[in-house]
Amino acid sequence: MARVVKTLRTLRNHWKKSTFAGCVLSYGGHWLYGKHCDNVLRREACLEAREFGRQLISPQEQLKKATVILNPAACSGKANSLFEKNAAPLLHLAGMDVKVVKTDYEGQAKKLMELMEQTDMLIVAGGDGTLQEVVTGLLRRTDQDSYSSTPIGFIPLGSQNSLSQSLHFQTENKVKHITAATLAILQGKTVPLDVLQVKTGEKEQPVFALIGLRWGAFRDVASSISKYWYLGPLKTMAAHWFSTLKSWPQTHQASLSYLAPTPRPPEESTTKPPRPSLIYRIIRRLKNYWNPPVEEPPKEEEPEHWEELQISTVELSIKTNNRNPVMNRTDDSMQVCVEPETMTVGEFITIGGEKARDPMLCSKSGRNLEASACMLTLPQEGAGFYNIDSEEYEAMPVEVRLLPRKLRFFCSEERRQQLLSEAH
Repeated sequence: MARVVKTLRTLRNHWKKSTFAGCVLSYGGHWLYGKHCDNVLRREACLEAREFGRQLISPQEQLKKATVILNPAACSGKANSLFEKNAAPLLHLAGMDVKVVKTDYEGQAKKLMELMEQTDMLIVAGGDGTLQEVVTGLLRRTDQDSYSSTPIGFIPLGSQNSLSQSLHFQTENKVKHITAATLAILQGKTVPLDVLQVKTGEKEQPVFALIGLRWGAFRDVASSISKYWYLGPLKTMAAHWFSTLKSWPQTHQASLSYLAPTPRPPEESTTKPPRPSLIYRIIRRLKNYWNPPVEEPPKEEEPEHWEELQISTVELSIKTNNRNPVMNRTDDSMQVCVEPETMTVGEFITIGGEKARDPMLCSKSGRNLEASACMLTLPQEGAGFYNIDSEEYEAMPVEVRLLPRKLRFFCSEERRQQLLSEAH
C-alpha cells in the first residue's frame, strides 16, 4: 500500500511529465491496436481469396490473366504500398496470372491502353484520374468493340474514388475498403455502366467519363477549398463565403441543346437456347429454299430533334446514372442539372457545403433534364474550366453523348443487394 501511495505522490508531483507520458502511451496503444485490426482484416481476406485459388480447373484451362494498371503517385505516393500490402496477395492467392503495369507520368495510362494485349480482366488501381485515363485510352482504340467487353475492376487507391460508391460497400477503414474491392473482383460478378463521350471538336479525340461533367461557380470554389486548410472544418464554408465577396452573382451563360432519352432495349439473354431437332432444321431449310423470305427494306433514320435552351446558371452538371447501376430503367439517359441563377448568398454557401460532399448533387431548386445527348456552346472568353470525372479541362464548346451500358465493372454482391434495396 505504501508503494502505491508513493507512486501516486510521484505522479502528482510530476504531473506535466505524467500527462505527457499518458498521452504518448494512449496514442501508441491506439496506433498498435489499429495495426492489429488491419492485420486481422488482411488475414481474413487472404483466407477468403485462398478458397478461390483452391478451385480445380481442367488441364486444358489456363490461369486467368489479370492486367493491373497501377498509379504509384495516387494517395500522395502511398498507392504502391497499399496495393502490395492489401490487394496483390489476394490476387496471387486466387491463382491469377497477374501483370502489374505502373504509370510514371500523367496521361501514360492512355498510351498503355493502345498497347494492351487481350486479357481476361483489366484492373485499375488508383483514383478517379487513373480510371478516366484507362477508360479513355480503352475506348479510343480502333478495335475498342472487342476490348470494351473485357470486365474491369476498380481498386480505390486515390484521394478521390467517386465510382467506388457504386461498386463497393463504403467504409472508413482503408484496408477493408481495398480488400473488399479486390474480393469483389475475385467473385466475378459484374454490372453494366454507362459512359459519357465528350467531344470538343471534329479533330480532337474524345474524352470518356463514368461520373460526369461539371462547370460553374461551385466547381471553381471547390478547387480553392484546400487553400483554407488552416480553418479546419470551416474551410468549405469560408471558401464559398470569400468567393461571394469577390464577385456576386456568379452566373454563367451558355446555349444548351439536347436530345430526348431513347427507350432502353431489352437485355439479351446470356443463356443459349437449345438447338432444334434435326428434322425441324431440315424442314426449315426446305421451306426457305422453296419460299425464300422477303427482305424488308431498311428503315429510314428519323432526323434528330434537338431542343435548345439559353441558360443563365450558377452551375451546370451532366452526369450518368451510374450512382445506382442495378436500377431497372425504361430509358437510356443522362441527367442534366441547371442550378438557378436566383440563388441567394446563404443558399450558395449551404448548397456548396452539400456539393463538397457530393459534387454531382443537384439542389432541390435546380432544373433537371433527361437527355441522350447534349451540346453546350459557351461564350468565347471567360468560360473557365470543366471538371470531367474530377479532372480539370479548359472549358470550350462540347458535345456529350451517352454510350449506354458500354462497359462492365466488377461489383461486390453486398453492395449490389444494398443498391437493389435502395431502388425499391
